[in-house]
Parts: sequence; C-alpha cells; structure tokens
Amino acid sequence: MNIQSLRGIAPDYLPRTLRILLENALRHGTASDVLRDWKPGATGELEVYPSRVFLHDTNGVPVLADLAAMRDAMVARGKDPGLVDPVIPAELVVDHSVIADVFGRPDALRRNVELEYERNAERYRFLRWGQRTFRQLEVVPPGSGIMHQINLEHLARVVEERDGWVFPDLCLGTDSHTTMVNGLGVLGWGIGGIEAEAAMLGQSVSMMLPPVVGVRLTGALPVGTTATDLVLTITETLRAHGVVGKLVEFTGPALADLPVPDRATIANMSPEFGSTAAYFPIDERTLEYLLFTGRTPEKVALVESYAREQGLWHDPSVDLTYDECLDIDLTTVVPSIAGPRRPQQRTQLSTAKQAVERELPAGPRTTTTVGHGAVVVAAITSCTNTSNPAVMVAAGLLARNAVERGLASKPWVKTTLSPGSRVVMDYLGDAGLTPYLEKLGFHLAGFGCMTCIGASGALIDEVAEAVRTQDLTVAAVLSGNRNFEGRIQADVRLNYLASPPLVIAYALAGRMDIDLLSEPLTAEGPPVYLKDLWPETAEIEAVIGRTLKPELFDRAYDDLFAGDDRWQQLAAPAGETFAWEDSTYLRRPPYFDVQPTPGDLVGARALVRLGDSVTTDHISPAGAIPPDSVAGRYLRDAGTDQLNTYASRRGNHQVMVRGAFANLRLRNALADGVEGPVTPGPDGVLTSIYDAAEAYRAAGVPIVVVAGKEYGTGSSRDWAAKGPALLGVRAVLAQSFERIHRSNLVGLGILPLEFLPGEGDDLTGTEPIDIRLGTDGFATACSAGRTYRLKIRLDTPREVDYYHHGGVLPYVLHRLSEGQPS
Repeated sequence: MNIQSLRGIAPDYLPRTLRILLENALRHGTASDVLRDWKPGATGELEVYPSRVFLHDTNGVPVLADLAAMRDAMVARGKDPGLVDPVIPAELVVDHSVIADVFGRPDALRRNVELEYERNAERYRFLRWGQRTFRQLEVVPPGSGIMHQINLEHLARVVEERDGWVFPDLCLGTDSHTTMVNGLGVLGWGIGGIEAEAAMLGQSVSMMLPPVVGVRLTGALPVGTTATDLVLTITETLRAHGVVGKLVEFTGPALADLPVPDRATIANMSPEFGSTAAYFPIDERTLEYLLFTGRTPEKVALVESYAREQGLWHDPSVDLTYDECLDIDLTTVVPSIAGPRRPQQRTQLSTAKQAVERELPAGPRTTTTVGHGAVVVAAITSCTNTSNPAVMVAAGLLARNAVERGLASKPWVKTTLSPGSRVVMDYLGDAGLTPYLEKLGFHLAGFGCMTCIGASGALIDEVAEAVRTQDLTVAAVLSGNRNFEGRIQADVRLNYLASPPLVIAYALAGRMDIDLLSEPLTAEGPPVYLKDLWPETAEIEAVIGRTLKPELFDRAYDDLFAGDDRWQQLAAPAGETFAWEDSTYLRRPPYFDVQPTPGDLVGARALVRLGDSVTTDHISPAGAIPPDSVAGRYLRDAGTDQLNTYASRRGNHQVMVRGAFANLRLRNALADGVEGPVTPGPDGVLTSIYDAAEAYRAAGVPIVVVAGKEYGTGSSRDWAAKGPALLGVRAVLAQSFERIHRSNLVGLGILPLEFLPGEGDDLTGTEPIDIRLGTDGFATACSAGRTYRLKIRLDTPREVDYYHHGGVLPYVLHRLSEGQPS
C-alpha cells in the first residue's frame, strides 16, 4: 500500500485538519503551496476531493432525481447516460422520513413504520432504483438508525484503503451534522446536495482556506453535569467567539479523559456553533472505541500507524499553531438548557425558570391543565445525545427512580423515544430500564431523526385544540441539536434543548416555568425533587460496564444494507434512465431546461425583506404540509389527501417551490406585521409568496431577497436555495451568510451579495433596486436614493464558472457531455 507522506513537506506546527487537506491536495495533484507554507492568517483556494459522500433520504431523493435528470439530458444530447455515475463511494441512510405519529404505547414502533412505508413506498422504490443503477451507491434501509450514529459506530473508516493507497477518510455529507464523525478523528463536514452530486461525479469541492481555531479543553466535568451541558456551553462560547466558516480543532489535557461519545456529541453540534468542522485528534480513546464497536484489530492497527506516521496522532508534547486560540475549562460547566429559539441561547438550569417566564404572555399558566408554559412535547431524540450511553443510561435510571416514587408524565405531554441506533435499545433492555421509560410514556417510536427534524407528528388532540383556541404559548423539550422557530412542531412556539434525563424531568413536571433545582417536580403527593431522582455517576458507569458490550454492535450492524421484508419486497424499477410518471412525489427536475441569466439587475424588487439569523427552516420548512398552504392546495388539487411532510416531497419541485418561505413563523418586514408566508405582489396587495413571485415573473420584473446577518443558518438544506431559484430569485443581499447556504446559492445560480460591515439595515426593500456588477469583486445596489457597495460572494474561480453556467449541475453536465475531466 502507498501513502502520500507528509514528512518533510508539512510544517511541524501545521494543524491536523490542514495536514489532512494537504495530503488530499498532494495526492490529487491540486495546488498545495498555501498549505505547505502555511502561517496563521494565510489565505488561498483549495480543491478538496472527498473519499466518500454521505446522504440521507430527504436530501438523497432529490440528489438521485437530479442525477436521473442529468442522465435524461445526456440522452437528449446523444450521449451515454452511463457517464453520469458516481466515481467515489456514496452511502445513503434512510432516517428522515419516519414520523412520531403514534406514541406512548407498545405498538408505536410497528405502527409508525407501517405508516412510513404507506407514505413513502414510491420514494423508497426510487431509492432502490438508484442503488441498482449507480454502481458506488449503497443504501441503508429504514429502521436502522440515524445516519451520523451509524457513521460513528460502523461506517467510518478513519483511514481508507483503496486502489493501492492508504489515506484519511474525508467524508462530506448532505446533512450539516456530518461533523459528528469529527469526534472519531475523521475530517468531514456538511455540504449542499448540489455540491454532493458534483463530488460524486468526480468534481472537487472548491473552497477558500478556512482559518483554524484551536480550542484547548482543560479540567473535567463536575459531578451531576452531562455531555449535553458541555456541548451547550461550547455552542454558546464558540458562537459568541465567531467561528463561522472556520475549522475548530480541539486539543488540551482534558482529551485524555474525554470519551469518544462525548467528543461526538460536541462535534455533532459544530453547525450550531457555526464552524465548518469540529475535529478531535486520533488517540488511545479513538482506538478503544473502534475496537469496541467492531472494527477489526488489523484496521485499528492501521489507523494508529497511519496517524502516527502522518502527524495526526494526538501528542500533547507537540505544540501546534492556530489562527486563533481559546480555552474552555470543563470544571465551569453547569446543568443547562438552551432555547427557546436558538441552540446558542444557553441558560443555567438554576435560572431557567426566570428565562422561561420572560417568554410567556399574560394569561393562564399550567397547573392541572394546559396553560402558557406547558410542556406538550418531550422527546428523547437525535443522534446528538442518543449516541452517548452515559446520558441515555442516566435517563433510564432517572425514569426508574421516578416510577418507584410513584411519579408519572403529565397527560398533556407527548412523550417519544427515537434513538439513533438499535444498540441503544439493546443495552437499555439488558439493564432492565426500558419498562420504566415506557411507564412514563417513553415507548420506542422509531429509529430515526423524528422530533429533532420536525417529524414530531400532531400534538394530543385535546392539547392542540386548547393551544389553538386559547392561543397558548407552549413548549417542546428535546435532546436534539436544533430548536428553531416553526421547526419542531407548528403549534409550539418555545423549544428547548436538554439532556435526556432533563427531558424526562420536564415531562414529569409538565411545564417549563419551574425551578427544577428547588421546586418539587409535581404538586401531587409527597414532594419529590430532581435531586432525589438524579442517578449517581458510579451507578451510571456500573450499568454501562455491565450492559454495553461489543457484541451489541456486531448484532446491530450485521447485514446493514439488507433491510427487512418490507424493504426487500419493494419492486425497484429497472433501466439506466428513470421512467418518470405523473407523481406527487417524484418529478423530473427542471434545472437543465433553464438558461442562465447572469449579470446586472435593473428595477429588481425584493420578494421578502428578512432580518437576522433566518434559518433554512424558514426558507424551506421540512415539517408537515398544512392543508390550507399553497403546497397543500396544490397536492389536494392533484387528488391526494395524504400530504405528508415537505421533507418527503423534495423529489417534486412543484410542491417544493410552493413551500419556499412557507414557514408559519416567517417574519417578513414587507408583510405589514403579518406572520407567515405572505408578501406584497406587484400591485402592492398582500398575497402568498409563491403567487407574488409568479406575478413578478409574468410582469418581467427580476426579484431578490434582502436579509440581515447569518442568512441561511441551520441545515444544509439545498431546497433552501432550490426553492428561491425556482421562484425566480436572482440574488440575495445579506449582511452575512452561513457557509453552506452561501455555497448552495451559488450552486443554483443565485448571486450572493454581502453588504459592507455596518450597512444594509436601511434597505427596506419597498422600492425598486438597481444592481450592477463590477469587475473588482464588488457590486453596487441603488434604491430609494441610497447606494450600497456589496461584496460579490463568488469566493473562488470555480464558483464564478458555476454562476455563469447557471449553477453546478449545468456546469458538470457540460463537462461530462464534452468528455472533459471533472
């Protein structure tokens, strides 16, 4: 086996993340001088070739639909459709479609899986077609777990062996939480679906050299705190420091005692604190985890020898250099929750009651019935925390202690358990803790993302009625990673992130306006406090040591790609090209039919004027499609009453373009204080955003989006760019962009324009806007007598090419059809 040695090439002080990127550049023959000669503050362009691409179903279906459409376009040009075929491994995990419809009863898992297949059989047959047609695509069927936990526990190679070479496993995925695998010493991050398609076809991912932030961890977590408390603290700290578009690299003496599950919890939330990646180096803890989860001794030995040879091994005596440095002392971490609208809104548990009360309007509070502040969703969900045995066992033990004291979850709380791996249920079952969780209503609802991504299902009927008729401000508490407005459940305004044991505590209390550290959990019966239920660290460790065994991983991942009988019995279409039908789930995408229109925009109108921290959930929601929405009416007119979710409809552009900016919590300054997906049309009358865009199109008026800071934060959702592109949006003028979304905009041919610091607040969007592009990398926008200078955020020469071709896909199609190397 050959390796691209870094000896004598990489500076000794070079951060490990940049060493991996240097190896990648040298092996692929791309420009590497900026890495060879790296010093803090260095800038330059990189061409990154991932070793594999990682997908999930709701992003994977549109990826495969685009590739299928590209095959059609090749046929139309008289070319071989087989030229459109991944040249690197791609793994797709079906984990985003199961919904928590049924809960709190023994058959919840079975019924939710049945409903999943009823709704999604057509999409799943399409995935099976893709698996059969594209040679390097593997599909992990439904019910296996959550993609990132499966990646951590089984799929990640850490060091790859292929075609006679040994090299780092560099994993780029269509989900922003692909960074979770950074906890295992694998460099990876989230990219948009469009970029993923190009990478699968051999295209490099073009990016500017990111700054590297060294985060030195010291101390140890105090007794009674969890990895969740730690990651919420890190998220708050790094978001305040400013790490958007940067690589975070963890180091320091605390790593010696920080287990891989804790590292993975931290790395998972890299998108929440804004970094491109959150990398932990390879060390003894990494090797122990790899062996424990079923990697062969030979593979683990290779990982160690390669890491030591290439300077990727964590050697505390080696002093690496970073662009920026900061310290985090683990001893300062305290029990915390985060919310109600952003993951970085951390509050200590000791002051959480006061923080919640500031969010509640005047009116009835929750006592024995639902009022303001009621917890109506309590979900142990998401790979962020369910991958961590310490917090899951703590939750099980707390449930046992609560049941033994006669406590129960409040009847208005929708309680669900949806772990990211089958291993979780095995060790909880072996520990005898599952019955106690079920006694509190936390029955297994499914193996998938579920509540964390907004697939939370409906509230309890009576609760939903009370919330709507009384206009109640109610809450969800979940062990997930995101809590954006309108994401978790449409009727829920407040969303809080918490550790799994705290999720149970809030389910017992039934309300958020409680001081869990000083008030009894319930008013009924003898007073029982959280401290009475919280398990001792020694007991948590003893249960883990007794029940968590390597054979659990062997059993969970035996024949991972086979699937159950339902999956195997799905009839997959045949053929090198896909036979499109009149479907409400799958339509041939139109991206190869549109002619690019780069250049100046004269007389443009703002479709929407948005504020700061607009998320991709605001731009392209993933949850249930409301029947009275534009997308809902379209589907009902097409003859279907089974609307499903926006996420499940991402293979149908006609649904998704009608779902663009359809978040019910959208705040558009042009809408005269009306919340939701409305805006003035050309006649000045409020209408749906979709209808306004169509009216502007008919009138020949170009449209743009105007926004504040951190535009496009959140998921790597390419439909947050595809939707606006199909609406006709030509440019986005924002004060700053989140990394992945800016890239997605370019990939769809939408021009990202960034205001100079301190400018843009007074661009109201109510007057026409003239935008002229300069040759110096800047543009001018004139509106209402004001002129603004904006940076054209086409950050690399490759992105300029993408923009002039109308996006990534037309660019790649052109090169493939002309026989040019990608």
